[in-house]
Amino acid sequence: MPANPIGRALRNRRAGHHTLVWAHPDLQAPENLHLTSPAFAHGTPIPERHRGRLFGPNVSPALDWTPPPAGTAELVLIVQDPDVPFGKPATHALTLGIDPDRSGIPENGLTNPSPIDGLRHGKGALGHRGWAGPMPVRSHGPHSYVFQLFALDYRPELSEDFTLAETVRAMSGHVIGRARLDGTYEIR
Repeated sequence: MPANPIGRALRNRRAGHHTLVWAHPDLQAPENLHLTSPAFAHGTPIPERHRGRLFGPNVSPALDWTPPPAGTAELVLIVQDPDVPFGKPATHALTLGIDPDRSGIPENGLTNPSPIDGLRHGKGALGHRGWAGPMPVRSHGPHSYVFQLFALDYRPELSEDFTLAETVRAMSGHVIGRARLDGTYEIR
């Protein structure tokens, strides 16, 4: 397939890692959890199976983590792409209500509705709830997909249609641990 001239023209335009929720000053905490996936290693490509789709399956990768710190009431998972060419990072998953006794989420566990009791999904990419896999602009170069897991010392009460901004406000000052896993994806 020939290169996409728009993707190539925007290659040097990216929101940047400094715009991730990970960099938010009120969400800083010890990195005392370890987040992994059997689908890909940190810094490596996310398999095609987990790619975003406009039509058809949108299979989230399985995730595993080490036990959160004592006092954790809830875990929050936020997946963002900081390499979008304009504005803020695209949110590919925004999930609240993860029981701190869980040690992971199975493949396709981030669907909406989730097969896991208690998980709640906020609005992400294009208003989608649940996993919205990688769909970068063709020829824009590799994009990072940053899986950010936060341990909170309380359970935020947010409306059913919660947004990323509301989630960040509710998390501020309550993060007692966190972990990060970066994957990449590129459409040439």
